[in-house]
Amino acid sequence: MATLSQNRIEPGSFNTPIGTFPATSTSTNIDPYAVATDIVDQLNAALSSKDIPRITSLFLETGFWRDHLCLTWDFHTAKGRENIAALLASGTLINSIDIDRSTAFRSPQVSAIDAIGDVMGIQSFVKVTTPIGTGRGIIRLAEISPGKWSIYTLYTALSSITGHEEQTNTNRPFGATHGAVPDRRNWQDRRNAEHNVASVETDQPAVVILGAGQSGLSIAARLKMMGVRALLIDEEERIGDNWRKRYHQLVLHDPVWFDHMPYLPFPETWPVFTPKDKLAGFFECYATLLELNIWTSTRMEKSSWSDERQQWEIEVVRRTENGGSEKRVLRPRHVIQATGHSGKKNLPDFKGVETFQGRVCHSSDFHGAEPNGDGKQKKAVVVGSCNSAHDIAQDYYEKGYDVTMVQRSSTCVISSEAIVNIGLKGLYEENGPPVDDSDLFLYSIPSEQFKAQQKRITALQNEHDKELLDGLAKAGFKVDRGPDDAGLLMKYWQRGGGYTIEVGAGRLIVEGKVKVKQGQEIAEITATGLRFDDGSELQADEIILATGYQNMQTQTRLIFGDKVADRVASVWGLDEEGEFRTVWQRTGHPGFWFMGGNLALCRYYSQLLALQILGVERGLQK
Repeated sequence: MATLSQNRIEPGSFNTPIGTFPATSTSTNIDPYAVATDIVDQLNAALSSKDIPRITSLFLETGFWRDHLCLTWDFHTAKGRENIAALLASGTLINSIDIDRSTAFRSPQVSAIDAIGDVMGIQSFVKVTTPIGTGRGIIRLAEISPGKWSIYTLYTALSSITGHEEQTNTNRPFGATHGAVPDRRNWQDRRNAEHNVASVETDQPAVVILGAGQSGLSIAARLKMMGVRALLIDEEERIGDNWRKRYHQLVLHDPVWFDHMPYLPFPETWPVFTPKDKLAGFFECYATLLELNIWTSTRMEKSSWSDERQQWEIEVVRRTENGGSEKRVLRPRHVIQATGHSGKKNLPDFKGVETFQGRVCHSSDFHGAEPNGDGKQKKAVVVGSCNSAHDIAQDYYEKGYDVTMVQRSSTCVISSEAIVNIGLKGLYEENGPPVDDSDLFLYSIPSEQFKAQQKRITALQNEHDKELLDGLAKAGFKVDRGPDDAGLLMKYWQRGGGYTIEVGAGRLIVEGKVKVKQGQEIAEITATGLRFDDGSELQADEIILATGYQNMQTQTRLIFGDKVADRVASVWGLDEEGEFRTVWQRTGHPGFWFMGGNLALCRYYSQLLALQILGVERGLQK
């Protein structure tokens, strides 16, 4: 049986099942601090004696322990006492957990542990101490009988390695060297030497990062704050060109509160939805303020890895200040591919494309529609029905074109208002919790439970968007609710595409201003348009293929060749435990890492990736 489009996932990944929630608490007059403290004290006593059966007995029979780097140098989610015991036995036990009462949001409280309010329990942020460092987490408790509580979910995440804490706040660098010292170079002298890799011995980067978009900038910033020298290289002329050169009307569809960068959040004057050129300018400022080492107008020509030396040799060609070029050889221990969440362009091999008389290109090469001002209305066809397709269709309509969108399967549609006012409300909003707390809250939820929550939230969002969704269906646009009706975020996590956030183009479809051809496959492209498998034809002066991208691994093959790509595991989608596959963690090839995702994912997982590299650099793991 064919898989419905809404349930399609990244090949080789797993469709996370929908979790079930425990019973809601029935007690009244609960002292959440007393209850949480009692459970945590019992947990610490069991940890101290290394009594794994005693530890697991504190969990619900179907409870979860989700761990990111505290128990092992990996990402794991263990469900059920038996699997939790196996996870604990496979790693190193943490030393202790302490209740975090530093703010009201973090302190123990009786709250909804299902994100909707049907299941009440106790939730608290916690501080974690491990044999190598410290971390943070969240514990959620469910009442299994009056006055008797068990751990429903526990999340632990490493946040620092002892002796190598991030150079922020009370650990910030001193900035000046007083007195007589042998090295009298000033700050600018040292910055120039480090940025230019002036000395092979002292300035050589431990990490080379390919790509200076949000992925590369985020991980470079994290590594710098941990004292690991990194160099970004990017083929573009300016930092931010990966956004600056995209289509004219592009604006981020996520709100500002969801999109902050590590260490430097967007200012309070920032618009809710960020225009592409404004984001590009911010990236340039970000790199300058955080003193990131970036070589623009630089391309990698050769690369090789030595298993014996555990080292890369990277040959690059860099543009010089006088307009010439120079060849440089770098020998880092790590390479991070941060060339974007996706891989190579997904360009279907349509018969006859070479005969088309107008413009035909992939959406990534579309920089805007030309005004249709010659007196004859031109026809534009956009193949695809997700975010880029909608933005491009709207751009064509506003420039006076007759526009048709070709939708070959179904699309998950949610309005930006429903995302802001329902999906992100309470976590990512004006005057909401600090973004680091919101991130910890979000990623503390095991994927099964998150999917169950998102199914409920999606139903509320769809009710909010009912008029829009009904109008789209009436116009012939096929809408879905995401995998197992769990919405946009789960579709992004499990597939990486297949959705659109409505910011205007959907209304144009409802009003008949953008037409839809749905369900037929394209048989061929003719000189004047498209012919479909049912024999129908569609005339076009311009065709834009908003057909997405392939797996990040395909880009690895293009950049590094088969020898590296064959050792790298498949990227994106979720594994059997509900954790992301390969990205931000061990890839299968030593010294090779992936960094990708939207701004929110980059902000959170960049710290975890940087900690893994720091662990290798400091000899804590191989």
